[in-house]
Amino acid sequence: MTDIGAIETHPFEPFLPSHARLLILGTFPPASHRWCIDWYYPNFTNDMWRIMGLCFYGDKMWFVDQANKTYKVDELKAFMQEKGIAIFDTCLRIRRTKGTAADKDLEVVEQADLDGMLRSLPQCKGVLAAGQLATSIFTSHYGIEASKMKMGEHVDFNFENRVIGLYREPSSSRAYPMQVEKKAEYYKQMFHEIGLL
Repeated sequence: MTDIGAIETHPFEPFLPSHARLLILGTFPPASHRWCIDWYYPNFTNDMWRIMGLCFYGDKMWFVDQANKTYKVDELKAFMQEKGIAIFDTCLRIRRTKGTAADKDLEVVEQADLDGMLRSLPQCKGVLAAGQLATSIFTSHYGIEASKMKMGEHVDFNFENRVIGLYREPSSSRAYPMQVEKKAEYYKQMFHEIGLL
């Protein structure tokens, strides 16, 4: 169980393939008692890896080990490496105010090095800030006006003489009321625009 109020440091290393064209940034992982894998989107009820399976293989169960209620983490890492999809979170250190991973229950203690991540990804064409707090942290850091962005849209921003798109997509959390197949349609459009599909 997570000690409410304790400062937590991000448990995972940034996954930053140097050839990545997309950077996925969440906020911070859930408490470890909710994990089914020791990697990103570790909660079995989160649909991120089902969305990836639908978009790239037409099968939401592609990365799912249903019998063991977990994900095929080695296959996920190989897939992300091969496709050129980087992943980390916007927060390096947080404090949980209620013991959940909900944005409203997280106090940001230290942000991740967003500039450093983008510098390490010279081919990055897009950033998906997954969730309201992740988007708020990212847009505040880069001075991006994104308040009127609709689902599935992106806004371009400049970073050190590069133009990168910030994408808004449906949350992969099941708390967001949309069927996983419909969420995948939004993500698929982004993958096409960035050149991953």
